[in-house]
Amino acid sequence: MTRARALWLCLAVFALGGVGYWGFKAAGLAGLDAGIASEALLVLLVVGWTGSYLFRVITGRMTFMEQRRRYRSAYDALTTDQLREHFESLSPEEQQALLEEVGQ
Repeated sequence: MTRARALWLCLAVFALGGVGYWGFKAAGLAGLDAGIASEALLVLLVVGWTGSYLFRVITGRMTFMEQRRRYRSAYDALTTDQLREHFESLSPEEQQALLEEVGQ
């Protein structure tokens, strides 16, 4: 997540608090009760969000880790293909010498 996206997300949560306050106030709650209700809603939202983050950390399903796995598997496949092509381009004698060398 970029810094700009994180800032937009923080502003959205801040705006959600204001919208929640005015929504609870429009629903008939007094000013203090509407503030407490909107704060409780935001606390539950942040706790749920943090819980989902911790769950992704524990299970290893974070975005960076997923990208790293995909990159590593693509890199391994490319490297394997390049090594196979290079091996097949060798003469049979060179292939046999290489196999004997690796076997030791």
